[in-house]
Amino acid sequence: QVQLVESGGGLVQAGGSLRLSCATSRSIFNFINMGWYRQAPGNQREWVAAIVFGGSTNYADSVKGRFTISRDNAKNTVYLQMNSLKPEDTAVYYCHARRNSGSVPYDYWGQGTQVTVSS
Repeated sequence: QVQLVESGGGLVQAGGSLRLSCATSRSIFNFINMGWYRQAPGNQREWVAAIVFGGSTNYADSVKGRFTISRDNAKNTVYLQMNSLKPEDTAVYYCHARRNSGSVPYDYWGQGTQVTVSS
């Protein structure tokens, strides 16, 4: 059973920073990609950032230049460094991981961590 455990959320003022962590119960190299999604009240869950097996990263336009996704292979942990936070970044942030078994994809989610940015 794969577990993803997030931490690092909290309350911060606009312009501040937070770093989210996502620790996995398996080696990061079991996954073809890992990333972060977020969901604000009344909104659908949206993709934020991803890091693929080879280490390349991708970001949603809304966070590009402000957020950085990274990983520590030895700790089996993925991070999301969030700088220059805005009130519209307020959401529950979810860690996501995908692995393939043959041609069948399996998606895993963390329990979510709340990020609140005050104006």
